[in-house]
Amino acid sequence: MNNVYQFFVSFFIVVNQIIFIYMIAICLFYMILFLLAFSRLKKERGLHQIEPYKQMKGSAFTPPLSIIVPAYNEEAGIIGSVLSLVTGSGRLDYPEFEVIVVNDGSTDTTLEKVLARFKMVPIKNKVLQKRNGIQTQFVKGVYQSELYPTLFLIDKVNGGKADALNAGINLAKYPYFASIDGDTVLEPDSFLKVMKPIIDNAEQEVLASGGNVLLANGSIIVKGQMEEKRLSRNPIVLIQIIEYMRAFLMGRMGLSHENLLLIISGAFGVFKTSRVIQVGGYRADTVGEDMELVVRLHRMNLDKKWGAKIVYVADPVCYTEAPEDLASLRTQRIRWHRGLFESLRIHKKMLFNPKYGRIGTLAMPYFFFVEFLGPLIEFFGYVALIIGLILGKVFFAYSLALVLLMVIYGSFLSMGAVLLEEWRLGKHQKVSELNRLFFFALTEVFWYRPIMTFWRVQALFSIMRGKNKGWGTMKRKGVSA
Repeated sequence: MNNVYQFFVSFFIVVNQIIFIYMIAICLFYMILFLLAFSRLKKERGLHQIEPYKQMKGSAFTPPLSIIVPAYNEEAGIIGSVLSLVTGSGRLDYPEFEVIVVNDGSTDTTLEKVLARFKMVPIKNKVLQKRNGIQTQFVKGVYQSELYPTLFLIDKVNGGKADALNAGINLAKYPYFASIDGDTVLEPDSFLKVMKPIIDNAEQEVLASGGNVLLANGSIIVKGQMEEKRLSRNPIVLIQIIEYMRAFLMGRMGLSHENLLLIISGAFGVFKTSRVIQVGGYRADTVGEDMELVVRLHRMNLDKKWGAKIVYVADPVCYTEAPEDLASLRTQRIRWHRGLFESLRIHKKMLFNPKYGRIGTLAMPYFFFVEFLGPLIEFFGYVALIIGLILGKVFFAYSLALVLLMVIYGSFLSMGAVLLEEWRLGKHQKVSELNRLFFFALTEVFWYRPIMTFWRVQALFSIMRGKNKGWGTMKRKGVSA
């Protein structure tokens, strides 16, 4: 019996040591990302308060833009999203653009609402389901607004978000296109800011540019425009606000610094149309179409030696709606984890392949070991922590060290992201709201991270069993509601 106990003790210590080494490595990696993000933000700080973007409005070098808005059952928010682009004092501040709403076989009143509100009329000879070599589901019709001639609508059979985006690309006529979600509201100058690195980098081609995404829950939005920013009182939303700050400001800003960015958010990103067509458009057989496209662009960039890059810009802001209940949040996060797996599986040839430079040797391993497999190791960490606390003082030191590491990894990095966002803008939250964010950042490791870890481990086992889950549904109130 004593031998069995000694074996268990030795095994427990080894497991703890592996988890410690992993957690320390992750903490160091995120600290590096934090410093890279801080360095770049320090250079760019205050640029949102000056006037360089106004020069772009009258410049012949500012390319026109096609804005694609895929919509499936977005009746709650679609009108506000379109209004934020085409009308009012907050109309999109960009010299030349078109807006293409793609109704992807909605079963609610999304189509009827857009047709009626914007007085859409059919266009003949514009029914395209194959162009540029990109095949889509059947397109029933194409419409143009009588109120806003640059606003179009494609009505098509349901094929998923990627298929809807491909339909929009087939209709788009401009050299760059933007993909934004149907529940998204933009600040008027968002596209001037997200396009600036594309225009400034005349010597180096930019394949895609991503912008910052914030959560609109709790704020007051009228006719598609942000009237008053307010912090939601829903704990589930509050913790997601912190999570978005960490993911965008620290993660994407840091990775973009070395051209290692593998994700441009589907809620707000700009792509070079010709290059996306060249790589075949979005893949319709994955739920992670935004990441998969970015990885494929990196792959073709290195295979074909284009010498291009993909960038992230912190200043352009769009607002989107986050899940407000655990059921919707679970569906979203399991879908995201499956999308991550599919992108890694499709491009597994790039993993550890020196042919793909730092993308193959740094970015892909990071997403595989940290983002994909990380939840499994974190799960064992929680199990080891519970066992250590139950078994008493023999394992207390290990359990205490593990708790401290988890707090540093989760809560302190989240608090750092909140400070980084506050420092970047110079003014953002009221003191009471900032204190609330700090409080939730500090408590994250004790409730939110275990929940996320459990769901993502569930997603891992679902993937291993070969279960195929679609997009699922999310209960929406609409950002303009």
